[in-house]
Amino acid sequence: MSEKQKTHLISIAPMMDYTDRHCRYFLRLIAPDVLLYTEMITAQALVHGDINYLLAFNAMEHPIALQLGGSNPAFLAQGARWGEQFGYDEINLNVGCPSPRVSKGRFGACLMLEPSLVADCIAAMQAQVTVPVTVKCRIGVDDHDSYEALWTFIKLIAQTGCDTFIIHARKAWLSGLSPKQNREIPPLRYDVVHQVKHDFPHLKVILNGGIKTCNDIAAQLPYVDGVMIGRAAYSNPYLLAEIQAKYLFSKNIDSRQVVIKKFIPYIHKQLQKGIKLNRITRHILGLFQNQAGASLWRRYLSQYSHYPNADVSVVEQALALVETRSKQYVDGLVS
Repeated sequence: MSEKQKTHLISIAPMMDYTDRHCRYFLRLIAPDVLLYTEMITAQALVHGDINYLLAFNAMEHPIALQLGGSNPAFLAQGARWGEQFGYDEINLNVGCPSPRVSKGRFGACLMLEPSLVADCIAAMQAQVTVPVTVKCRIGVDDHDSYEALWTFIKLIAQTGCDTFIIHARKAWLSGLSPKQNREIPPLRYDVVHQVKHDFPHLKVILNGGIKTCNDIAAQLPYVDGVMIGRAAYSNPYLLAEIQAKYLFSKNIDSRQVVIKKFIPYIHKQLQKGIKLNRITRHILGLFQNQAGASLWRRYLSQYSHYPNADVSVVEQALALVETRSKQYVDGLVS
């Protein structure tokens, strides 16, 4: 499989408060080739804030896409230009977040009700960059959830030259449901996303929503160009090792223990910069899910990482506990 073919086949969803730079570096150690996305960054924050703080990332994180939020074409164009200058491989526009706070700012899923504005935003962004500009959306919003409306939205945006659509296979309820409920209550409609790919075969269509296992991926790839995984990859990050081996054809997959040992130097450097340990270790709590010592790992990190002077020795001790428990299982000393 070529590098171009790998792009978007498997990607990790942008998740607010989760996919920060520490999380992305950690996930990259497990899976070298999945496409990573930043948390959504608003174009307004970039225009008025510290772009170095907001956009800086480690070169290890490639391939990586910057997700922007907003509805001001000029601000989004500026944000896209900065994103390319910082080295991002793709710029993505969020047209899918159902958060009331996001909707109040006139971006996210509510923009599906304004396809002409989205087209203007995408065109403005494309005019400033040479990297791909993509869209992440839902299959509908509130009662505006007909296939015809989605088809019209996709067609209009595609006319700008945008050829990649990441579609969460649920509609969004902008009133009455929390963001968490919007990930669970509206039913998954994979058939709708499949139909988009059928009707727009020249577009790259990526399916998002409810993908939790390799079997889930296998069920979707015959119908779409790729899948995006969300919280399943965060709660059980080593799932990505299985995915990397099966779908991206890596032969050398590091063990969980090796991943942590490779991560420790990164943690040490971040601590030297003043980052608190628990801001990093919160992303690795699920690494040993379903393995011997998993509860010891989670408990030790949760208990000791928040201490003011906590350092890498906390992670090293947690790993030692896991390795001891694993050996006990192998030796039959515990069941």
